[in-house]
Amino acid sequence: MFRTTARPSLTAAHPFRTTTARRRALVLAFAVLGTVSLASCTAGPGQDGNRPRVPAASADPAARPELRRFYGQKLVWRPCGDLRCAELTVPRDYSRPGDGETFVLPVAKAATAVPGRRLGSLVLNPGGPGEPGVKLVEDGIADEIGKGVRERFDIVSFDPRGVGGSRPALTCVTADETEGADEAPLYPRTDAERAEALAGARAQAAACRKASGPLLPHVGTDDAARDLDVLRAALGDRRLTYLGWSYGTSLGTSYAEQFPRRVRAMVLDGAVDPSLDWRQRALGQSAGFRDAVEEYAESCADTVGEGCPGETPGEIRALIDRLLERTRREPLPVDGSEDGLDAAGLVDALSLSMYTPEAQWEGLSEALRAADDGDGTKLAALAAGDEEAPDTDAGAAPSGEPASDVPEDNGEAALLAVNCLDVPHPRDARAYWNALDPADRAAGVYGTSGVTSELVCAGWPAGTQKPHRVEAAGVPPVLVVGTTGDPATPYDEAVSLARQFPGGMLLSFEAPGHTGYGRNACVNEKVEAYLVSLTKVRPGTTCAP
Repeated sequence: MFRTTARPSLTAAHPFRTTTARRRALVLAFAVLGTVSLASCTAGPGQDGNRPRVPAASADPAARPELRRFYGQKLVWRPCGDLRCAELTVPRDYSRPGDGETFVLPVAKAATAVPGRRLGSLVLNPGGPGEPGVKLVEDGIADEIGKGVRERFDIVSFDPRGVGGSRPALTCVTADETEGADEAPLYPRTDAERAEALAGARAQAAACRKASGPLLPHVGTDDAARDLDVLRAALGDRRLTYLGWSYGTSLGTSYAEQFPRRVRAMVLDGAVDPSLDWRQRALGQSAGFRDAVEEYAESCADTVGEGCPGETPGEIRALIDRLLERTRREPLPVDGSEDGLDAAGLVDALSLSMYTPEAQWEGLSEALRAADDGDGTKLAALAAGDEEAPDTDAGAAPSGEPASDVPEDNGEAALLAVNCLDVPHPRDARAYWNALDPADRAAGVYGTSGVTSELVCAGWPAGTQKPHRVEAAGVPPVLVVGTTGDPATPYDEAVSLARQFPGGMLLSFEAPGHTGYGRNACVNEKVEAYLVSLTKVRPGTTCAP
């Protein structure tokens, strides 16, 4: 979560990390990640007959002579603190794997606590796109996973291509080029406002092309899923055991489509429905955040107690409305900033605070009270991800420092690059302007800012993926976890994704917040029983706080 002139969608991170969800909220650019259509479990337009870029029935990639050197590599593990670290080499372009161009991806492992009972590796992806997996392991994810899983699996993760300590890594060098640029309004109505919003989005896309142009066509999820299969082989596992949060569900779904018979067990928590188009995604996620903020107003007293910024839900709603109107007119003062906190920053702060209510709502309440007194400093910190809450951004992996021109945390560039490449976007700006009124009716400022954030993808290199229903014939039962009040990956998407998988299972978690595993004992128990023993989850199974 971060934002310059355009805001790519909110990223999602696993609930174990006590940080905040990225660097700036970007409520959705690209309807990005995980969003669901405004209530649609049905497929998006244009999906009929569309296939994933790599059909499940394609020939086994490992059998291709050009890929044998990648599939045949052995990971060379070395100590890195209490962990073991290695590097995985994958082709940059899978259609030309012999051209010498590669990504070198850092890998980290927490070895099983009981080697004699080891079943294999549990590979994790923390979400994003743009979240580095090595940081996840370094932050101690293995210590938070249940004893039964830790006894049977090495806990493994990696930085996806272009992310974190990947070599090469993405950068958009937008800081110097957009610093101080005026924010576009949350709902650009006039020709001048729309021209400003479009110019900002084009400038950001151009900066990314200038800095990372040769990499941009090669960082999509389908290619990352191929890397995941190379990693599986390098780990010595015949079949993959996988857990992905949020965007990690997209990575897992792509893997299941391309390598269905190589899946042993797969948990997809905070589901992204691949059948939705860009507009459905944007509106769905926007409505999710709008509903989550409403839930905050309704349930603040139960979660925060006397620290709420109002005595009733009505008072909290009135405060938020008052601050939106105030920041539209003039930014709130922020210590150490000449720009202050504008309305877009306020929406960012609210949205980012919806990921883990039990950890974030108290800090949000304090920040809202301060803002009502005229000080936007704490809200600005929440919007920037500078205060602890869920999901801190990652730095370089232990495999080595990124190139000097790549920031230590390049999550923003990766989020833009993957989102824009994975989901087709209109080139004509009129498609975005036409979506503003429906977005306003559906989700107010969360909807219109979400649509405007998608503009950056209009000038992005086009990928080949299209909205489609899952095609993974032969895959074993996949477990999808859906949280009923999830703002970033709305629950309807989990329902839809579970139905699309042959034999798919849905585990529902009745709670606000993003994702379920790691936040609830009931969810943890059922997920871990499935991972270890392949215990199926019965239809209609629900967990509650």
